[in-house]
Amino acid sequence: MIKRILIIGLGSIGKRHLRIARELNPEADIRVLRHQKCSYTPEYSDGCFFSIEQALVFKPQLAVIANPANFHMGKAQPLAEIGTHLLIEKPLSISTDGIEQLIETCRKNKIVLLVGYNLRYLPSLKKFRDLLRENIIGKIFSVRGEIGQYLPTWRPDTNYKESVSARRDLGGGVLLELSHEIDYMRWIFGEVDWVKASLSKQSNLEVNVEDTAHLILGFDSLSNNENQLIGSLNIDFIRHDKTRLCTVIGETGTLRWNGVTEKVELFEINSKEWCELYQYEQHRDDTYILEWKHFLDCVENQQTPIVNGIDGLKVLNIINAARQASKYKKQCKVLEGKNMGSNSI
Repeated sequence: MIKRILIIGLGSIGKRHLRIARELNPEADIRVLRHQKCSYTPEYSDGCFFSIEQALVFKPQLAVIANPANFHMGKAQPLAEIGTHLLIEKPLSISTDGIEQLIETCRKNKIVLLVGYNLRYLPSLKKFRDLLRENIIGKIFSVRGEIGQYLPTWRPDTNYKESVSARRDLGGGVLLELSHEIDYMRWIFGEVDWVKASLSKQSNLEVNVEDTAHLILGFDSLSNNENQLIGSLNIDFIRHDKTRLCTVIGETGTLRWNGVTEKVELFEINSKEWCELYQYEQHRDDTYILEWKHFLDCVENQQTPIVNGIDGLKVLNIINAARQASKYKKQCKVLEGKNMGSNSI
């Protein structure tokens, strides 16, 4: 039974994790680690800490790290050293510094390290992946992904200029903030071998990060594809028509996932219109609840999570390659970290 839980960060995602943690662990002692002192106890919690030293004395069995990404490693490493299982929100960090050390500590201490790419739990995306693996459109020729939403309307209750998304020092910019797309593309289509990219600030938004990224990705060959699979991914903070799509063109048709409507659609040879194959009516907390249940199950049964520290590191390696490709205007190889193996037993 989980008796002690720590939530680090109390922004919108931290509050969500706190609420879900309480729903799933009603008897647990749940504490929040905050960077600023406050005189009240946050709803769903049993109290606050204001330093990592206080939190370490608490000896949490589980911790969710949901503060800005530039602070993730500084909290994760000491918690891993005392045996705390970790759910770290995406991205794992703003750079690869310290990540291999964290993965090795988790492996040595038999700790679950789960990275918060919660789209992997989305039924519509899982259905899309399953259909592709069943060769519903035959040989895959091309992959095209895109996501965009106007940053000022993303979190209407906050000033976008002060948000993590808008600030380079906190790990903002479209590549890190919308790295879900990079994670699910490598999950579905295989590891990324190389990247070409153009990163830029195209709008008048008051941010000091890239608000637009255009990536060309070369995947390791799939089993049904003799040539290297090439994908494109367009990411932005500037479009007013909220969009999340992945379109796969194949030998016998086209399969499309719409992450806004939660539909999977097929356009077959000689067809004149799209055919809806699947739709999921998503509720806001669904994927986070599934993620939490998976986290708890991994801890209880000593299993490796479906999105582990190595996955988080690989996403950052792709982002680093994209930055280099944009800076030097050339195709860049995606570097691989050390072969760390599984990060839990």
